[in-house]
Amino acid sequence: MQGMMQDWQLTCDRILTRAKISHPQRVVVSRQVDGSITRTTYGEMYDRARLLSSALIKRGIKLGDRVGTMAWNNARHMETWYALMGFGAVCHTLNPRLHPDQLKYIVNHAGDAMFFVDLTFVPLLEKVQKDLKSVHTYVVMCEPDQMPNTSLKNAVCFETLLAEGDDNVVWGDFDENTACGLCYTSGTTGNPKGVLYSHRSNTLMAMTAAMPDTMNVNGSDTCLMVVPMFHANAWALTFTAPMTGMNLVMPGPMMDGASIYELLESEKCTMSAAVPTVWLMLLNYLEESGNKLPHLREVVIGGSACPRAIMETFDKEYGVKVIHAWGMTETSPLGTVSRIEPELADLPYDEQLSYRLKQGKPPYIVEMSIVDEDNNELPSDGKTSGRLMVRGPAISNAYFGGDGGNILDKDGWFDTGDVASIDPMGYMQITDRSKDVIKSGGEWISSIDLENAALGHPAAAECAVIGLPHPKWDERPLLIVQLKEGMKADASSFRDFLTGKIAKWWMPDDIVFVDEIPHGPTGKISKLDLRKQFKDHVLSTI
Repeated sequence: MQGMMQDWQLTCDRILTRAKISHPQRVVVSRQVDGSITRTTYGEMYDRARLLSSALIKRGIKLGDRVGTMAWNNARHMETWYALMGFGAVCHTLNPRLHPDQLKYIVNHAGDAMFFVDLTFVPLLEKVQKDLKSVHTYVVMCEPDQMPNTSLKNAVCFETLLAEGDDNVVWGDFDENTACGLCYTSGTTGNPKGVLYSHRSNTLMAMTAAMPDTMNVNGSDTCLMVVPMFHANAWALTFTAPMTGMNLVMPGPMMDGASIYELLESEKCTMSAAVPTVWLMLLNYLEESGNKLPHLREVVIGGSACPRAIMETFDKEYGVKVIHAWGMTETSPLGTVSRIEPELADLPYDEQLSYRLKQGKPPYIVEMSIVDEDNNELPSDGKTSGRLMVRGPAISNAYFGGDGGNILDKDGWFDTGDVASIDPMGYMQITDRSKDVIKSGGEWISSIDLENAALGHPAAAECAVIGLPHPKWDERPLLIVQLKEGMKADASSFRDFLTGKIAKWWMPDDIVFVDEIPHGPTGKISKLDLRKQFKDHVLSTI
């Protein structure tokens, strides 16, 4: 016997529709590319998003079509999300920090039909557009009087496109499992892989993020959404904010400490979310200026591990609670959140801190386990480490286009590529990475891609890259080079060689030369031995 409830599809358009009906006056504040501040409301955003949907349909975009975006966090970007998702198109967010070769591959692999771009990134797309085979129209996200003289194909101003639309558009009216978002994740080998979100998965993640045990937000909050909208769904905040009715503040391109503080103070933000690098810049600014944070209640830190010093400084100097979180593109993204359980509430501060520094506990919609190399489940004793496995309704079951083949085991578990322990209370802690990627400022650097680029140097016999701790960026790359016999080269020649072949921010902080790079029993480079060898190396950028 089945229940007798209505078949009410969980589609993302319902989120903004609820905001229009329930709290249309709540504000969305954006810092624009020119530094100016603009204000709108959820009610106005709903109306504009529907006009944009209509205009896109008139221009031939249909259910299932992919449309790229490369933009900062701002209201126009959010309107684009809901306009596309509203009628069943797929919003494909792209990271502007990608190397041009990666950008070209991703756009072509996704088959993006149109592209929305902020003014900042117009020059970047102008350089690569001839290689973007599927894109037929570029929408520049600006006012008509700001429209640049651009070579982008069929370029149109956002506001001009919006004026082509009308309210005669149907939102929803499709299955909740319909695709709505696409985000590519870079791995250690091969090309980036696309994670294709559904309306159902995003809606479930938005509801989960709002819960008291996760981000703990409601309509009385004001959120400064620093985490980029191209970074794993902005940690669900673009959905959770209009769903709950909290005011939303978006910083645009300005992430320095003074600019972040200005918005926190002027908009009386009660919570925020970003990678550790942003908070380090804010704390440095606060120390220099002597300013305080009278309105801020909590900050969610993810993307890379939160240093103890950041957590303690927020606690003791500013009375702000740091909430540690972990996730990945494939988990939509929240996988765990670290809050103190009632059983731990009476522990001394330092003992509580040891739990808060862990990545935390999974929410209801995430199951988690650790296994050994033979897929045998390991004990949750807080000491044993194993491969971290996850499953749930907002976790990817395949990559777009079938890349990577079957990514789940026979029981439906996804291997995160991380090594972790789980304690008896369910708190997870990352203890190592099985992927040789470097986390710098919350973004991945592929050590293998960097090694392969350096290996092209005519004097290089073998190259290896490891990540070393950095106080600002969490990790930065160290390039280790073994030269060909009889050949000479220095660090500057390798930097010159790498320039233009990798993203600028991937450039190794140091380059060292060794007589021989160690190998393991299978012939692979032994990163373990290299990490031991260079554990005391201090990067020149520190």
